Amino acid sequence: MANQARDVQRKIKVLRHAEQSGCVAKTCRYFGIGRASFYRWRTAYRQLGEAGLVNAKPIPKNPANRTPLEIVDKVLHLRKTYHLGPIRIVWYLARYHAIKISEAGVSRILRRNGVSRLPRGTRLRKIHTKRYNKQVPGHHIQMDVKFLTFHGPRGEKIRRFQYTAIDDATRVRALKICEKHTQANAIDFVDHIIEKFPFRIREIRTDNGHEFQAKFHWHVED
Repeated sequence: MANQARDVQRKIKVLRHAEQSGCVAKTCRYFGIGRASFYRWRTAYRQLGEAGLVNAKPIPKNPANRTPLEIVDKVLHLRKTYHLGPIRIVWYLARYHAIKISEAGVSRILRRNGVSRLPRGTRLRKIHTKRYNKQVPGHHIQMDVKFLTFHGPRGEKIRRFQYTAIDDATRVRALKICEKHTQANAIDFVDHIIEKFPFRIREIRTDNGHEFQAKFHWHVED
């Protein structure tokens, strides 16, 4: 209490010095305080008197702002069981649990629980390079993207992306040219071939390009 009283009296002294000198800037330099603090003290003093100059106790962190334990458990389960990265965990929770959480929020949960780094040997990616020849139409569809570059009417270089799907059994194929190389375009293309191919598609094979990542695979599985 004594320290609090001395602090209040010091603030009053600063305010009176500024009032007598008529210069806030000089007062702040003399006492070594910031102008923002001075104006905050002056406003509080005018409104509440000395009570306004008492330092407020720090507000404890609100537990309600913390991520619910249920979500934390799901994040840790996806990390430890499937070795998903933060952005894939965000996508998975949004798609299958209708849970919205930021990538930064997931990263904080992983750091707090000591699983921000995956164990060695768990970040391997599978890339399909083998041709699968099947006699049943739709049993295996090979899908990939080719990069196209050509020159426009003014000589400018134009880049496009050709999405291709080929049925191993019948060699029926579909093509689509897109301006962007994204998962959204890959999803639109797979919807197109599912609708247009004259047989039911059982399995789609892709490489590990970024356009065929988590969102694409979950869409196909659904």
